Amino acid sequence: MCVAVPAEVLEIRNDNIGLVDFGDLQQEVRLDLVDVQVGEFVLVHVGFAIQRLSREEGLETREVFRQVYAAMEN
Repeated sequence: MCVAVPAEVLEIRNDNIGLVDFGDLQQEVRLDLVDVQVGEFVLVHVGFAIQRLSREEGLETREVFRQVYAAMEN
């Protein structure tokens, strides 16, 4: 099973590299596969943004991931 994680694009740098925010972590990812602007949400899989999401979808999915991780810690 493959998992893609929602992240907000904070910055777009040279060579189509974006700085994204996963909520607790910021990381550089490749933006070659999507047309995206700063402030939009993307799904990230193995270092590549593979799909653009609405802000609502991104925040909702991020919350689901947070709840799953919290349940795993208990």
